[in-house]
Amino acid sequence: MNYPRVLCLGEVLFDLLADQAGQPLEKVKSWTPYPGGAPANVACALVKLGVSAGFVGCVGKDEPGESLVQMLAEEGVDCRGIQRHETAPTRQVYVLRSAEGDREFAGFGDAAPDEFADTYLNAKDLSVELFEHAEFLVLGTLEMAYPHSREAINRALELADLYDVKVLLDVNRRDMFWPHPEESPALIAELLKRIDFLKVTVEEAEWLFNTTDPGAITYRLDGVEGVLVTDGNKGCAYCLGETEGTQAAFEVNAIDTTGAGDGFVAGIVQQICQHGISCFPDAEKVKLMVQFATAVGAMTTLKPGAIAAQPTLAEVEAFLASH
Repeated sequence: MNYPRVLCLGEVLFDLLADQAGQPLEKVKSWTPYPGGAPANVACALVKLGVSAGFVGCVGKDEPGESLVQMLAEEGVDCRGIQRHETAPTRQVYVLRSAEGDREFAGFGDAAPDEFADTYLNAKDLSVELFEHAEFLVLGTLEMAYPHSREAINRALELADLYDVKVLLDVNRRDMFWPHPEESPALIAELLKRIDFLKVTVEEAEWLFNTTDPGAITYRLDGVEGVLVTDGNKGCAYCLGETEGTQAAFEVNAIDTTGAGDGFVAGIVQQICQHGISCFPDAEKVKLMVQFATAVGAMTTLKPGAIAAQPTLAEVEAFLASH
């Protein structure tokens, strides 16, 4: 039986994207649902880049949940790690868009953030077999907001430790997911002690570390193998092993920035899977790895929806050749 090299654990949901760009919530007349959720986005992007990936999460036993699982399966994502909750609904989140394509999350309609199926991911039902065969675990922090899914994350980290699975954390700060946002820094700080790679935005880096310097963050975390600090269309800074540098963003005509960071994460995980951490002392190789991830992120903004826009490996290689 084949097992995925990368497991992506967390939320899969529908982003309800405002059809009227540049309008405030009360003036939006209609919404279009797009599959999303950072870990699910990363899993789909990895498959397109030629790396087998599995999604681990919980959906409701409802039509949106079934259609998301079907979509993941059609994209080629391994769905054996998906749990289904009898009564809690599959999460949907409203997303406003600026005229420039930047998005702003606008809540869950009438529902509370902890009412959805993803919050009930069950630690006891995690597949040990999947972790036994995986090389990488990609996590966000949103499921740390809820007791059940927090327990599942702790269990996943135990299994990752047991089977020597590398862990990448993408902080992906979204305060509206947290019933008690003030709890998030302390819970994230605990997570940071158990990871190998960290991806943060400049805002998240300032919030958690009071610095955006990836070398300083690496030093402070003591034991991580890499830190990547992204800054949207300004590019990113990185520290992989002891190799530090910056990478400018590619200039593209962005339509929708949803999922660009997830594309970047998939790109860097694909590169680490392909080249291994043994190449980190080689500054030129590391630069090319980060360049690849930056290209994936940029290309993800060229169409609406996080998953529909994701490029294939051949498309990324062609993009890099022409830039």
